[in-house]
Amino acid sequence: MVAMDIISVSIIYVAAFAILLIGYLAAISSKDVIRLLISLEMMFGAIFMALIPLFSVAHLANTAFGIALVTIFASSGELLILICAITILDRQKKDIHTSAITIGGDEL
Repeated sequence: MVAMDIISVSIIYVAAFAILLIGYLAAISSKDVIRLLISLEMMFGAIFMALIPLFSVAHLANTAFGIALVTIFASSGELLILICAITILDRQKKDIHTSAITIGGDEL
């Protein structure tokens, strides 16, 4: 394996942090469930991007592979739950805007 130099690793981590920050800001300001889903996927993408330098170091490759597997399963589970939530929300409210959701899902 070819080891990455510190400049390449720094660029990858800065880009991953920027994508993660954009994902957090988008999740906080999202007005509908679709935008929330997109922002969560951006955050998971940033985590995958941060794993890239770990694979370039030979003694961390097994650790990086384990972390990647856990992240993949968490990401796919999160995606399935959100797709189910969008489907249920659309069937109940006929709308995907978060303003249609009350606290705890209960009508006040």
